[in-house]
This record gives sequence, C-alpha cells and structure tokens, in this order.
Amino acid sequence: MLGGVLEDVRVNDRLTIPAAELSWRFSRASGPGGQGVNTTDSRVELSWDVLGSDLLPPMLKERAAERLGARLVQGVITVIAAEHRSQLRNREAAAGRLAGLIAGAVAAPPRARRATKPTRGSVERRIAEKKRRGQTKRNRRDTDD
Repeated sequence: MLGGVLEDVRVNDRLTIPAAELSWRFSRASGPGGQGVNTTDSRVELSWDVLGSDLLPPMLKERAAERLGARLVQGVITVIAAEHRSQLRNREAAAGRLAGLIAGAVAAPPRARRATKPTRGSVERRIAEKKRRGQTKRNRRDTDD
C-alpha cells in the first residue's frame, strides 16, 4: 500500500517484522533538494515496539532490551533516514537500518574463547627474533675510537 510503505521488514532468515507492527512517519528533511525541499516529506521515521511485540520470545526480548538499552524509549526503537532526496529511498534506508539493529540485538552471543598456550616453536621464534633485534640495535651503537 502507498508505494510499499506497508511492507514487512525482513531481519534474518527466521525473523520478519510484519507491516502491521511498524509505525511510519514522514516529514520535511533539511539539506539539498532544490525547489522540492520545502514541499516533499522525504524524511522518514520508522518505529517498532520491540518489548510490546509478540513476535519475539521473552528471552530475545530481554537480550534486545539489554543491547539496545539507550536506543529504546518505552520499549520502542525509532530509526530516522533523511540522507536521500526521495522518500522511497529513505524508506528503504530506514527499513535496512532497523533490520540491522534488530539482527544485531537478537543475535546469539559469540562463543567464549578457549585459552590456549603458545606452541614451543612460536615461543622459540619470538625469542630468536627479540635476540636478533637486540643485536641489530647493539651494532648501531657508537664504539669508542
């Protein structure tokens, strides 16, 4: 509807935000645009109620709330796009930005790093390189003439 305003936003393979849960607002953007800058509503605000949505399970809502903390206002995340002169391109930019933020917020945490010891060969190579550098610097010193 309205040239694609009410389209779903695909976050990843498993998560797609339905258009019914998205809130779009349009306003006049500042910046270049020629004569049309004062007449077209090309600035886009896209909002989604992360904590109020039934789309995410409780565990993912907690993870998203923790990671998006400062960006959430009463559980709602808002993304603004005004870098393009056309409203359609700004809508696409806002949808892409929202998808990226949500994908990062609900992604599984990285696996913990397992500490390992350096190999004997790598330790020996490091020590040999240190000795070689030290010898090079000793050779640069002035000798008493």
